[in-house]
Amino acid sequence: MSGIVVVGVDGSDTARKAAEAARDLATALGATLHVVSAFDSDRSDVFGTGSSKWLVSDADKAEHVARAVADTLGGDIKITYAAASGRPADALIREALSKEARLIVVGNRRMRGIGRVLGSVANSVAHSAPCDVYIANTYDD
Repeated sequence: MSGIVVVGVDGSDTARKAAEAARDLATALGATLHVVSAFDSDRSDVFGTGSSKWLVSDADKAEHVARAVADTLGGDIKITYAAASGRPADALIREALSKEARLIVVGNRRMRGIGRVLGSVANSVAHSAPCDVYIANTYDD
């Protein structure tokens, strides 16, 4: 079948569970997995002193998160990663559009209790996605 499966990660355990579900789905579909981490601003921090200074931006941090998850997922599929600017739901939708994704995978974090009323990434993606959406159960209970 092939295509691209997009998953959003933020370094949390629940996002990791969603990424594992996305890997399994991509494997079953014969698709490429595209791991995305969103960043909300383009703020940069300088670390070090003298000639040993490093500039680290929010984009760099987000790319590091996406790469770290992608590197540890394993499997027999192609896995790519990227950092995307904007709120998480908007960034996932933009990445899915630009990659012509077949599926977006998100976790169900904040879909219980007050989070259902105030909204969640999964809810926002489900209402605006240009493709199918799979909401992975990331709760332990």
